[in-house]
Amino acid sequence: MNLGFYNTNLPSHLRVLKDEIEGYARGFGLDFYETIFEVVDADDLNEIAAYGGFPTRYPHWSFGMQYEELKKSYEYGLSKIYEMVINNDPCYAYLMRCNHTVDQKLVMAHVYGHCDFFKNNAYFAHTSRKMMDEVANHAARIRHFVERFGEDEVEAFMDRCMSIDDLIDIHSVAIRRRDDHSRYDFTAPADGEEGADRAAPRFKAKPYMSDYINPPEALRTDDEAKKTAAAQAARFPERPEKDVLLFLIEHAPMKGWQRDLLSIVRDEAYYFYPQAQTKIINEGWASFWHSTIMTQKVLDPSEVIDYADHHSGTMATSSRRLNPYKVGIELLRDVERRWNMGQFGPEWENCEDMDKKRTWDKQLGLGRQKIFEVRKIHNDITFIDTFLTPEFCKEHNLFSFNYQEPTKNYVIESREFQKVKQRLLFGLTNFGKPWIYVVDGNHRNRGELMLRHEHQGVDLKVDEARDVLVNIQYMWSRPVHLETLSDGQPVVLSFDGTEHTSQLTGGSDDSVRKAAAKAK
Repeated sequence: MNLGFYNTNLPSHLRVLKDEIEGYARGFGLDFYETIFEVVDADDLNEIAAYGGFPTRYPHWSFGMQYEELKKSYEYGLSKIYEMVINNDPCYAYLMRCNHTVDQKLVMAHVYGHCDFFKNNAYFAHTSRKMMDEVANHAARIRHFVERFGEDEVEAFMDRCMSIDDLIDIHSVAIRRRDDHSRYDFTAPADGEEGADRAAPRFKAKPYMSDYINPPEALRTDDEAKKTAAAQAARFPERPEKDVLLFLIEHAPMKGWQRDLLSIVRDEAYYFYPQAQTKIINEGWASFWHSTIMTQKVLDPSEVIDYADHHSGTMATSSRRLNPYKVGIELLRDVERRWNMGQFGPEWENCEDMDKKRTWDKQLGLGRQKIFEVRKIHNDITFIDTFLTPEFCKEHNLFSFNYQEPTKNYVIESREFQKVKQRLLFGLTNFGKPWIYVVDGNHRNRGELMLRHEHQGVDLKVDEARDVLVNIQYMWSRPVHLETLSDGQPVVLSFDGTEHTSQLTGGSDDSVRKAAAKAK
């Protein structure tokens, strides 16, 4: 792929539309950075999409595979990229040259909704607003490594880094996991100072007051506390570390360029994760505003049929998967309706008269204010958990499904509200991926690495877990272990650089060795 420079000068008719739609968006209260639209061909847009929206991103074979998939899908009429917008200041958005005018209007209105969300949502507050420049810098550094160490070696290590790019702590930007300094001061007293020969401090006192000023019991207690604190400080890490990538960057015996490469992958993982964390509410917010702006302001009568066709295609539901656009926009509309009519709060919740509830309308008009508040402080999990209602599930025919091994087919599991909500939240938590922690960086005092899987009722896929262990072991250079549960039994998966082992835990050494099952 040869990614050149794209012309950012919009044709006159699109520039007029941009100014008009931007004015309407600001009139509705949307707040966003300057937005630059670039008109590109379908093939160029597929290239940009393959790079995650950044044409200046570093080269990697996986982006080429993504490009081929997008290209073939577009050529066979299976899919078409209507919009792409980058969280940046200024925001960059791409328009496909062959789109009809009504599509360009829809995309622009949709983009302004996204740009407002990027700027104001709390989960994007930590992200770099100059990521287009940073990605270009990342690419330059990686190309420099390729020139120095060879493409094969750099790309092979990049493969390892990208295979574990989800082992980060997605909540660390909001919760401080580490202290700014050591919690304990183990500086030994200088020679000649009182207490230099003691583990616990001793106050100066006359001989006859010594036992009163420095009670032996207190000294023993202080001494034991210091020993306990020293043991805790010797623990490595001091507490379980969820940001596995950061732990490897700080402690793994890697070369300088490898450490830098892993840092690049980690930085970009933290940039992209809020988009996965807010997929439903972000797309719902953008769809809400493109629908509002199009139907109330910019849609010509001759364009209604085309707009309805494209909008309905975007919102189409399927029995196989959840459509984030549809769920997001409908739930936002439901919130706006409920707060306009006053269908919230203790009075509404405690009302048991269904006839009264059906005609409940206090005409509060708080809906628009409420959805702007929702846009500011919620992600997908909190959005669903707070505002999903039994009435909404029933109206939109939501259900949970499960795979039945005997029939080799997916079947409806339940239409019960709590079950549907639980399944939905479970799939959204940590993006449906396992929680992995570093619990010991010096396991058995051999410099081995111990990881722990926080079991949430779903066993790990052993083949994928072993692939992860292989890549982490390469970086750690010592055996790596992973504690987990398999069929309800505690088990440790290990890789020492040559072979995989799996052993049950909790028994004697002999029984563990006998239970070990080796897989080359």
